[in-house]
Amino acid sequence: MDERLQKLLSQWGIASRRQAEQMILAGRVQLNGTIAQLGQKANPIVDQIAVDGVFIQPADRPTSIYLLLHKPAGVLSTCTDPWQRPTVLDLLPDSLKEGHGVHPVGRLDAESTGALLLTNDGALTFYLTHPRHHIPKTYEVWVEGCPDESVLQQWRQGVLLSGRRTLPTNVTVLEQSPHRKTLLRIVLTEGRNRQIRRIAEQLGYPVLQLHRTAIGTIQLQAPGAAILPSGQYRPLKDTEITFLNAQLDLPSKRETATREEYSR
Repeated sequence: MDERLQKLLSQWGIASRRQAEQMILAGRVQLNGTIAQLGQKANPIVDQIAVDGVFIQPADRPTSIYLLLHKPAGVLSTCTDPWQRPTVLDLLPDSLKEGHGVHPVGRLDAESTGALLLTNDGALTFYLTHPRHHIPKTYEVWVEGCPDESVLQQWRQGVLLSGRRTLPTNVTVLEQSPHRKTLLRIVLTEGRNRQIRRIAEQLGYPVLQLHRTAIGTIQLQAPGAAILPSGQYRPLKDTEITFLNAQLDLPSKRETATREEYSR
């Protein structure tokens, strides 16, 4: 079956779909001996697809990998860094990094910690990082000071960021320290750039520490189990993979993604 080239490249673990689009635009992808164009479709069974002169073979498609990583502070949520700073891929063994196309799904700030998904499933990455797909993510956040109920209610109802109001947010006080700092549990269903940090700063209670504990039903500490240690990873359970794939199968999400695909 014919698929768009960027989708095929992501399925083969060569790049994320957006990275694949950039590779096509840069002229690095060839289809049947000619430079490919963005929007072209191909069937890897009958068409010859090459990236940087290396042909893709249907049998080379890697086994799907799904991991949960406990990201430490100071590690970047990227595959590479031009300044040679540590990335999340540096925490994986070579057997998982080389030739599999594993990459992070979304991002955590360098100084933020906690749950981060890694996969080589480009289609899943595309759907989960699409701004219209609202998978809840749970954070425990220490902020400076002691926000009162009116401030928390403002945060819950939505705050204007760059001229656009944030979606309603679940914000709960877990602990207040005598040293004038407060631990909040925050559940987001959207993921704007540095959203929690920007809102906290805007409301007058800057973030001191930000830690993500869960992505949907996928938790760093599953019920009855020990917490995944910082810097360590584990394969996702079958039930967790099923949860993620269910996000792709929702009719509303398929329709949204289809419209987005054909608007490119």
